[in-house]
Amino acid sequence: MNTARTNAALSQLRNQVISAGVSSVTPVHVESACGAVVRDVEGREYIDFGGGIGVMNIGHCHPKVVAAIQAQAEKFHHTCFMVSPYEVAIQLAEKLCAATPGQFPKKAIFVNSGAEAVENVVKIARYYTKRPAVIVFENAYHGRTLLTMTMTSKVKPYKFGFGPFAPEVYRMPFGDVVGPEKLKDVFLKHVNPEAVACVVAEPVQGEGGFIAPPPGYFQELVKICRENGILFVADEIQSGMGRTGTMFAIEHWGVEPDLITVAKSLGAGMPIASVVGRKEIMDAVHPWGLGGTYGGNPVASAAALAVLEVFEEEDMLGKAKALGKKLNERLEALRKKYKIVGEIRGLGAMLGLTLVKGDKREPAADEAKKLAAFCLERGLIILVCGTYSNVVRVLVPFVITDAQLDKGLSILEQGLAEMSK
Repeated sequence: MNTARTNAALSQLRNQVISAGVSSVTPVHVESACGAVVRDVEGREYIDFGGGIGVMNIGHCHPKVVAAIQAQAEKFHHTCFMVSPYEVAIQLAEKLCAATPGQFPKKAIFVNSGAEAVENVVKIARYYTKRPAVIVFENAYHGRTLLTMTMTSKVKPYKFGFGPFAPEVYRMPFGDVVGPEKLKDVFLKHVNPEAVACVVAEPVQGEGGFIAPPPGYFQELVKICRENGILFVADEIQSGMGRTGTMFAIEHWGVEPDLITVAKSLGAGMPIASVVGRKEIMDAVHPWGLGGTYGGNPVASAAALAVLEVFEEEDMLGKAKALGKKLNERLEALRKKYKIVGEIRGLGAMLGLTLVKGDKREPAADEAKKLAAFCLERGLIILVCGTYSNVVRVLVPFVITDAQLDKGLSILEQGLAEMSK
């Protein structure tokens, strides 16, 4: 076995033992991480503008989360909640039910990943309504399992070659001013509203390009859902946990979802996800109809409980709002300065800048890829997303220092200047 601790040696070994179907954005092999900085096996540090794809909102290795993991690991790692339950998961459910929007009784279930949460939210909606159909949106991303990749919009790499897909999934446009009215169009042309169990929407689309709809959009969408007995599901897997300045992004529209999915930054890197929803909906499923071996794992639950405590004790929402303001000001300045930047998208500290080229302002996917490589060489990790792979997304940990933020944005600007030549 090759034990040489270099990026090149690990890449070589990785290529021998990891499936080629699993790609990585960078060739950087991480040895440690703290706050908004990761260190590779060769000792080089990188400012992390990706946050493990929106997972490290409170930063890498937050001391309170580390302590919670260590304390729980010394007690027990696993019993399976469905066999022998434990207090830490129950406490977490209590906290989540209180933290999610909606002034009504709620209950929760725990699973391991965002895709599992989406799978289960559809199961619950179908069971409660006794209806089969699900409506999703263009540019949506909900996961990589059979149902969730069907719900996901982008074909390559997520759906290419993996069909046939799950039935009874229908798609409509997202984010335009008259968008909710197009739901009625879907009812006329594609599916009877009496057959629709739920509409599943990301309040701010993540992988699809950091797209936020206009004011009033979700209010009107939910009104149409209510008129037709359709459940509204907010997929907050990437947009939640303070990323937009409120605990959950849907709060910006004053909407109370019937069901909500939570994952990513909930566990600060530990694999845990949840579905939270109205008590009567969550209780509709028969006993043993929901669950899984590792759902609500005690160590992961302890980490998530610590995350919620960090939000309360360290004003993480205040940090997120301040970070969002700084980012918006700096990114808007870059948009005005460099023609290659098309628009700034998103909400709060969930922001992306589109790269465009030519007189027709077409998506500049190659330039975005080159920009990411340019930044990495200079110590900044950035991620690219969007249907056309031309959106540079910013998912900076809330605990980033001003000096780190300035350095990272300076590297980003150097890259934009280079791409503009």
